[in-house]
Amino acid sequence: MTAFHKVIATCSVRTAMASDEPKAKKLKLSEDEKTESPNKKAATELSPNLLFGMGNPLLDISAVVDKDFLDKYSLKPNDQILAEDKHKALFDELVKKFKVEYHAGGATQNSVKIAQWMIQEPHNVGTFFGCIGKDKFGEILKQKAEEAHVDARYYEQDEEPTGTCAACITGDNRSLVANLAAANCYKKEMHLDLEENWELVQKAKVYYIAGFFLTVSLESILKVAKHASEHNKLFCMNLSAAFICQFFKDNLMQVMPYIDVLFGNETEAAAFGKEQDFETKDIKELARKAQVLPKVNSKRQRIVVFTQGKDETIMALGDKIETFPVLKIDPKDIVDTNGAGDAFVGGFLSGLVQEKPLDHCIRAAHYSANVIIRRAGCTFPEKPDFK
Repeated sequence: MTAFHKVIATCSVRTAMASDEPKAKKLKLSEDEKTESPNKKAATELSPNLLFGMGNPLLDISAVVDKDFLDKYSLKPNDQILAEDKHKALFDELVKKFKVEYHAGGATQNSVKIAQWMIQEPHNVGTFFGCIGKDKFGEILKQKAEEAHVDARYYEQDEEPTGTCAACITGDNRSLVANLAAANCYKKEMHLDLEENWELVQKAKVYYIAGFFLTVSLESILKVAKHASEHNKLFCMNLSAAFICQFFKDNLMQVMPYIDVLFGNETEAAAFGKEQDFETKDIKELARKAQVLPKVNSKRQRIVVFTQGKDETIMALGDKIETFPVLKIDPKDIVDTNGAGDAFVGGFLSGLVQEKPLDHCIRAAHYSANVIIRRAGCTFPEKPDFK
């Protein structure tokens, strides 16, 4: 959700099978590095601020609700939308009528947080930019980011309160309603352009922005994307939701030429393909067609990663389409799919930052999503158990 997370919420609720997965090459993080690291140790030496994320920080309000509640606010069981006037009373009613839990959220912030958790040491490998209000919820978000060892540099303003996202859970489904509020107030000239902040952008070698931020600050995205392209660094983005592909298509396609790694799930891929007149519903063909869209940095071929729930994950690179099977999870072990998609991306990013092969990145992504789906909200145990 950058506006809310669940970037690929249904994305991958299972763990990838280590066997049978094809080997994929490592990616060079910048123009200053050799394609292959001289040794394994060198490849995993990390420093703060190597991963940069920018998006919509939100405080998640999660609760198990009933069908009547969804119907009252015209919500689909498994969806993500931006709050409209008709949803204004939803947040208060959710808190009053159901038992709620609060979690620090937002799609990109979640993914950076998960990547940091997978990496563990050193702290603050991940940097995050976004806008919050000068209020109690903003203070909670700052505290949660610090606890997650993420270097969050928020733009704080007092015109709008900190954004919130209602996660309305029914069974294995979640319907997300995001009220961006302050998150919608991010200003490039007031934050990203400041020398001390831009220096953090320059320090990074991997960049990730969820598609939801296209509704907030296209100019900020383009500045970061162009920097990554000009310096042959990795710029990653997520389709995030069908409505992004449909109603923010022009913004998305302005950024597309700079995207090195594109994420999405099967629903988003289908919506994207329809809007782009790909004339196919086959997810492998959709990935292939997205992969060959025009690209500014010819030094890198675009990588497209599409998930499809319990079915195999698809990755397109060059003229190859690879598939990665996932292990099923017992439905009784599923606690909350809220955050699973963000976790998938976070796991993948943790591999990219460490210069791991792409098959490792996929396995890390599946592992992260599998962990998060067993817990309430986008939360995780103290340490990962991933090899």
